[in-house]
Amino acid sequence: MNMLTISGSPHVHARGDASKIMRIVILALLPAMVGSFILFGLGAVQVFLVSVLSCIVFEYLIQKFLLKGKSTIGDGSAIITGMLLAFNVPSNLPIWIMIIGALVAIGVGKMSFGGLGKNPFNPALVGRVFLLISWPVQMTSWPKPLSSAGGLTDVVTGPTPLGILKESDGFAQAMSNTNMPDYISMLWGNMGGSVGEVSAILLLLGAIIMLATRVITWHIPVSFLAGAVLFSGALWLSDSTYYADPVFHLLTGGMMLGVFFMATDMVTSPMNPVGMLIFGFMCGLLTILIRVFGAYPEGVSFAILIMNAFVPLLNKIKPKRFGEVVNNG
Repeated sequence: MNMLTISGSPHVHARGDASKIMRIVILALLPAMVGSFILFGLGAVQVFLVSVLSCIVFEYLIQKFLLKGKSTIGDGSAIITGMLLAFNVPSNLPIWIMIIGALVAIGVGKMSFGGLGKNPFNPALVGRVFLLISWPVQMTSWPKPLSSAGGLTDVVTGPTPLGILKESDGFAQAMSNTNMPDYISMLWGNMGGSVGEVSAILLLLGAIIMLATRVITWHIPVSFLAGAVLFSGALWLSDSTYYADPVFHLLTGGMMLGVFFMATDMVTSPMNPVGMLIFGFMCGLLTILIRVFGAYPEGVSFAILIMNAFVPLLNKIKPKRFGEVVNNG
């Protein structure tokens, strides 16, 4: 009788299971999701519903008719993929583009590798980057929050802080732009951007939930933030009129979303603490590198996907076994 069961990650040594972990992540995403409904109105609601339902349907159909296996939609991972994909798009994205994004996220980013635990890249980011490359105009049309757009949801659009910075001749000029929000507005999310990435304070609330329940550990978030702060800080100290300060980088774009919800995906991140620290630090460094010197204003998604490719290598880092005798001769 075969007593050995082989399955894909995540391998969790606890009383809970993958479904319980997914429920906690969904709970942690709820504050930012509700905040997006308040900030962007019915457009955000539509994006979320279409994204989540499409991901569930595509996973069910692929599992049933192509993989011909037991349905896995009950584990909640498709819901999270749909939520995270919705977090990464503007609230006025056409429904048909959102459906295609869900198909790519589930069909290409996840199920083509065999499903949960076997995908090397974060499925939601695969979908997001595909949409950004395929429909750059629709993916970079940013509705303003209702409070700053006179209550006209999806009608009044404007640039994001990172977009203003990219189009300006330096940080000082960008901050003098009348469309640039102050840091308090950035913290609460009163600025243009993707549906679920704008409110740093609500994303931090969700991060606290995941850290408190030990769904994630501190290694990747802390090292991610350290890499971003150290690199952006060094640039800012070299020329504070041209390069943005670290606080600006932390509060804008998808930084907080990427740090706590995308990079920490247990399937596509390293399993050992040293690997996690290297992974997170390089994500932060690459994010700033792309933001400052790349063609796109934002770099979080690209940075995480690049480092996802290095996870098998980082997993080869083995900690010293307790009691191991090292032969120095």
